[in-house]
Amino acid sequence: MWQLLAAACWILLLGPICGCKKGSITNPEANMNVSQIISYWGYPWEKYDVVTQDGYILGIYRIPHGKGYQRKSDHKPVVYLQHGVIASATDWICNLPNNSLAFLLADSGYDVWLGNSRGNTWSRKHLKLSPKSSEYWAFGLDELAKYDLPATINFITEKTGQKQLYYVGHSQGTTIAFIAFSINPELAKRIKIFFALAPVITAKYSQNPMKKLTTLSRKAVKVLFGDKMFHPRTFLDQFIATKVCNQKLFHRACSNFLFSLAGFDAKNLNMSRLDVYFSQSPAGTSVQNMLHWAQVVNSGQLQAFDWGNPDQNILRFHQPTPPLYDITKMEVPTAMWSGGQDIVADPRDIEILLPKIANLIYYKVIPYYNHVDFYLGLDAPQEIYQDMIRLMKECSNG
Repeated sequence: MWQLLAAACWILLLGPICGCKKGSITNPEANMNVSQIISYWGYPWEKYDVVTQDGYILGIYRIPHGKGYQRKSDHKPVVYLQHGVIASATDWICNLPNNSLAFLLADSGYDVWLGNSRGNTWSRKHLKLSPKSSEYWAFGLDELAKYDLPATINFITEKTGQKQLYYVGHSQGTTIAFIAFSINPELAKRIKIFFALAPVITAKYSQNPMKKLTTLSRKAVKVLFGDKMFHPRTFLDQFIATKVCNQKLFHRACSNFLFSLAGFDAKNLNMSRLDVYFSQSPAGTSVQNMLHWAQVVNSGQLQAFDWGNPDQNILRFHQPTPPLYDITKMEVPTAMWSGGQDIVADPRDIEILLPKIANLIYYKVIPYYNHVDFYLGLDAPQEIYQDMIRLMKECSNG
């Protein structure tokens, strides 16, 4: 990040002198919201507000059909896409249409829905609580799995009239699915196939720089970041994205920052779209959610949030320590992809996960993939999406 800040300063100081603007091109999607990006590429879209049981209002988006269809069908198979931590629905549409999973699925005849977890850019409302309050941000993985996923999936199945749907999750999008589908059998029955991209249930071996947060006490984390929002999208992020990362001169610095968080794979990234990637992410989450992730890293286990003392835990869980999530109870057919250069979902953590999946129908390791290649990779359609669509068609035909 310091490299990017330094680059931003040089742009401000020397831009008018050296004429840097002449060598820069900003993609229009860098300044668009979800619906505008979908519409920009000529696809239809719908937006809905989903209210969770605990009052959060989630903004979800729908691409009912591809560009080749005149009208939507009530009988299209439904696919739901769930992003990772500090991310949003834009993950699935930030590349060109022939490289973005949401658009490829729509063109392949699927009814595509894009989710947004509570607290991110597109899901920052509540029936009673204000995002300015600490109470609003008192959530983590438990709430995302217990409230967000059931509310969203139930809404989609009711809206479409479909009894089941396909679920695609990336990173935290897989974590909350593993939790939800193992503790909520009725919800699990609504999933035809769970497609897990860069799945995470433990992060014991993660090499992501944010792992340094786990060495800090909770008190220190709250002194540094407060007790509300963690890493929202800011004006500075937008400036760096559209005034620095859009220039070839700074492509290497920008991409290296991304790779430092995800793992290196320079040949598989569309450098001409760095401004879009950085302008749309991060989208924010809660500090408590990041504390929950720190707990996952430190304990090497996937368990409910530890509230800090036995009395608080007893009040919430009826036991002094937070309960473990037993994902071996999840029987949903699961197809999984992992990356050999992924420093978040480390291959050693994947080895811990594999024996726990009760119904693994497909698994592929892509040796050179990092953590973001699963939705940003230039060859993701060939390495992942084609097989994903094939599995969906085989399931429908079967």
